[in-house]
Amino acid sequence: MGMFSFLSDAGKKLLGKGDDSEAIKKEIEDSFAELPVQGLVVEVADDTVTLAGVAKDIATREKAILIAGNVEGIATVNADQLVSPEIIEATNTRELPDPVFYAIKKGDTLWGIATEFYKDGSKYPVIVEANLEVIKDADKIYPGQTIRIPSLA
Repeated sequence: MGMFSFLSDAGKKLLGKGDDSEAIKKEIEDSFAELPVQGLVVEVADDTVTLAGVAKDIATREKAILIAGNVEGIATVNADQLVSPEIIEATNTRELPDPVFYAIKKGDTLWGIATEFYKDGSKYPVIVEANLEVIKDADKIYPGQTIRIPSLA
């Protein structure tokens, strides 16, 4: 539940300009109106980012993972130490579903992705809303970008 793979040759160019850990931490912090991760710690080693802290909820945890993973040069995000109240509560009581992430391919559209996952292309705004930190414009998605596919339930 804690290791996530990304395409290392796609994403925002943040690495190699100084302290990579601080650059990714700043990117996560700047993507939210107010920081929803208490005690956020970001460490970069080679092509892996390790995240730690307490996110306000599961969706925020997943968004932080996506922001860190959608950086050029990052292939893996280790989020074993990034928890949320739901994860803390679920420990030893129930299973949480794994998040569904999707790497955009050339020719993909949000309508097509919504059709694939929801059997209804008109549900693409659900995907956009869940990925506002990654998708800045619904008409502009890029191959290699990884997005989260929220459940409709």
